[in-house]
Formats: sequence, C-alpha cells, structure tokens
Amino acid sequence: MDPFGTWQQNGAVQMGARRVWIGWNVGDWTWTRRAARLASGQAWGATVSAGSVMFGFLLPLVLFLLPLTLSVPQPPCSRCCDDLPPAEDPMRTVPEVHTYINMTILKGDKGDKGDKGTPGKPGLEGPPGPRGHEGPKGSKGQAGAPGDPCKSEHSAFSLGRRKALHSADYYQALVFDTVFVNIPEHFDMFTGKFHCRVPGVYFFNVNIHTWNFKETYLHIMQNEEAQAIIYAQPSDRSIMQSQSILLPLRLGDEVWVRLYKRERENAIYSDDVDVYITFNGYLIKSSLE
Repeated sequence: MDPFGTWQQNGAVQMGARRVWIGWNVGDWTWTRRAARLASGQAWGATVSAGSVMFGFLLPLVLFLLPLTLSVPQPPCSRCCDDLPPAEDPMRTVPEVHTYINMTILKGDKGDKGDKGTPGKPGLEGPPGPRGHEGPKGSKGQAGAPGDPCKSEHSAFSLGRRKALHSADYYQALVFDTVFVNIPEHFDMFTGKFHCRVPGVYFFNVNIHTWNFKETYLHIMQNEEAQAIIYAQPSDRSIMQSQSILLPLRLGDEVWVRLYKRERENAIYSDDVDVYITFNGYLIKSSLE
C-alpha cells in the first residue's frame, strides 16, 4: 500500500500529490512502474525510458491473460489487522466501585423520647387462669337501707247465714247476711258470689244444717258449672253437713253456692240465735308469683 494515495487491485491507478503507481498482478508476475514528477514538471518519458521497451513487450501478454485472471474468484480483501484479537472494551475493564459509609462515624447524640403512640386494638381474650388461693375474711359491712315492704297477693272471706231457706221453682244462690272476713272485699254480699281478682288456687268450704224430714241438695258452683255436691237424705233427725274443695281460678271467675229447685222438697235450717250456715274461701297460691 502506497502511503501517498488510495489502493486498487487488478490494474487500478493511484494518483498522489507527487507520485503515480501502476501495477498488475498476474500469478507471480508483477510489473511496476513508478514515475515521479519532479517539481520542475519533467515528462514521463525522460524518467521511465528504460522500462518502456519491457512494457511494450509484456502489454499484449497481460491483455491476453487479463480476462482469465478476472474470471478466477479472488479472496475478499482484508486488512492486515483482521487476524488480531479484538481489543478489549476499556469500559468493561473499569472496576466497580461500591460506596461504603461508616455509620459509627456519622452517629450523633441520642434524641429526645417521642410522644406516646395511640393504643392498639385489644387482643383476643385468653383462657381463664387457675383459681387463686382463698383470701382472708373481710370485715363486716354496714347495714343497707331498708327494702320495700313485702308485697304478697291475698284474698279471703268467711260468711254466715242466720235464716233458713226453702227451695223454689228455680235455682237460688245462697246469700249471706253475716260477714266474718272479706278482704279485700272480693265477695259480693248482694249477689252471694265470690269474684276472682287474683288468679290462682283457692280453698272453699261450705257448712249447712239439714231440716227434719226434708232433703238437702246444694252445689258448689264455678261460674255455671257444678263442682261439688252437698247432700243429705230426708230423716227424722237434723244433722250438720260439710263440703270442701280446691279450685284453680282464672281472673274473673265466680264461685257461689246453689240451692236446687223444687223438683224435690229441699231446705236448709238456721235461726236468729246461732249461725248454722257458713261459706269460707281463701287464696292458697297466686299464679302471678
């Protein structure tokens, strides 16, 4: 390669500023002509006259062999430095730099205590712990305020009759004229019936004196239903008869004593001196408790 210009293979011409180089490669044959133009502008023939004869002899041969040479595949051009290993990238050889800061040198003084944070959510309730030891007995406390008076439901009556009664063509309620107990006045003296104001279980009792040679026939009634009978056959002797019963009553129920009508000669005895006929009743157990 000429340092004064460019290079071209197979008959290419290179023109430089001061020189001209022409060459042909035919196998191992190489013919070269160099002409240097002098600064004074000398002609080519004056400098290369000795090689003109050889050039004229070889020119026909070169022209004959030139097509053969051009048809032969030629290796691609390569630079003289292609066989050398590629140079390493200088950026890849730069070592990595890791920054390290010694925190012990930069550590300052301990700061002030911060404000207390908000309390967190309560956790799950844990299992109960074992029972502790029994503690010592404490001292007696002060007496408390008095409580409300005990409120208990009650209902009771006890009545008497001083007049005799004979049967009629209809049923008769036994009416009483003497009051022993009637608290809190649940028994109606005008109708002869007990009205239930406190529902619960009640005890009832009836005592009568029979009339000689007459039948005694009465019933203890709950509303319009007979619950128990008081009966004595006709006899020449008068006797005392009694009947008792427990009844569960609802609010508004009525209990009374009924004398049977005149289908039978029916009567009970009493006088103004003594009380032979009594009717008693009282609450045993209130259903409101």
